[in-house]
Amino acid sequence: MNRPLRHVAVFALLLVLAVLVRATWVQAAEAGALDDNPHNRRQTIAAHSRPLGNILVGGKPVTGSAETDGELKYKRTYTDGAMYAPVTGYLSQAYGSTQLESLYASVLDGRDSRLSSPSDALTGKEPTPGDVLTTLDPAVQKAAYEALGDKTGAAVALDPATGAILGMASTPSYDPGRFAGSGSADRKAWEALQKDKSQPMLNRALRQTYPPGSTFKLVVAAAALENGLYTSVDQATDSPDPYLLPGTTTYLRNENSAAPCTNASIRTALQYSCNNVFGHLAERLGQQKVAEQAEKLGFGDGKLDTPVRAAESLYPTGMDKAQTALSGIGQFDVRATPLQMAMVSSAIAHDGLLMKPRLVDRVTDGTSGVLEKSDPKEYGRAMSADTARQLQSAMRTVVEKGTGTNARIDGLTVGGKTGTAQHGVDNSGTPYAWFVSYAQNAQGKQIAVAVVIADSDAARSEVSGNGLAAPVAEAIMRAGLAPGA
Repeated sequence: MNRPLRHVAVFALLLVLAVLVRATWVQAAEAGALDDNPHNRRQTIAAHSRPLGNILVGGKPVTGSAETDGELKYKRTYTDGAMYAPVTGYLSQAYGSTQLESLYASVLDGRDSRLSSPSDALTGKEPTPGDVLTTLDPAVQKAAYEALGDKTGAAVALDPATGAILGMASTPSYDPGRFAGSGSADRKAWEALQKDKSQPMLNRALRQTYPPGSTFKLVVAAAALENGLYTSVDQATDSPDPYLLPGTTTYLRNENSAAPCTNASIRTALQYSCNNVFGHLAERLGQQKVAEQAEKLGFGDGKLDTPVRAAESLYPTGMDKAQTALSGIGQFDVRATPLQMAMVSSAIAHDGLLMKPRLVDRVTDGTSGVLEKSDPKEYGRAMSADTARQLQSAMRTVVEKGTGTNARIDGLTVGGKTGTAQHGVDNSGTPYAWFVSYAQNAQGKQIAVAVVIADSDAARSEVSGNGLAAPVAEAIMRAGLAPGA
């Protein structure tokens, strides 16, 4: 063989070897990554080749599977889809998945290796898809969704003792079953949702932050007691009314000019929602001490997983004294999710111990085998038991004879705090209405709730935490602690 031919033959051999090496590498090292690639059509076909596992509420599935005529044999169905969408998320043949549907996709479609037994590998038997059991109380979820009605807002209910999320509603909502398939009707439904300015697919309970307004006064009150600024909620404070914001010519006034807010105690200041008291408290404490208290309650936690990740609630930094005072009434740049404010109420109700919020109780193999169990875990001690009990008492005063009377429930011990937060440039938008609360029945069972109403058909002058948000919280607490609950 002459030299040119030999060079060509060697080059051809090297090409063949390169192809063999690459093929071997793909099959041995990259097979798993290719199998898991979301753009792999075979993966999508396999995931929809049989009925899926389910997401359960109160032991009953709120999801299902329906057979289709297409290449993707089964599609997801939903029971009360709009009510549970903030929890389940969606699973679509065309648009992927979110929230629990996404986080537990491999369990729900049967691909999770924990679902297979050694004998399955020998017999070629496909494993049975698993199920996800949530912590939701169906009565609480229904009460939250129906009480929110056609308002734009959200509600979260927690079990203070375990951190279990008992209810999580967001309105307006959407039915994920409308685009679970891949046909033209599904595409039209999806496109309509994307164009909807009311953002029905936004999970306002977990993923949207708002200025918490006067509900943040509970955090400032805890900081004042924990740092020894005052030792009792009934001790008179040093609080001029109106309060001149430091370094400015602006006075911080109260919504009710007749309220007894001059040098009011923390109890009275919560009862009448005195801005001057909490603005002055925050300024005296300083932003660092208020921030430390807020962080103990979950503010600044960018990795709060339920397991669906919540947006980070923020207490601002770099403020001057006037801005720090405004932060004390939940304004300036303070931002909180409804989940975050439910955590504040939960810690107070649970004698200062905050439990980690959790939405999933356990994951099973579709029968009785447990793959994962979510046990209650402590988030941390947010405040002393004495501080928490004093705030419990003060919150009861708010409901019994203060700004939160619409949350009263016969036969239950109820404490709460109203909030109305400014919205827009120079408060040009409709204010946000808040209510955070806790309730306890005669057997000691508790529930902690946070409600925010971002928009409603109420006139601007009628927007208040007691008028709009407290009735929603009342319905939720009643459902959670009704006889036999």
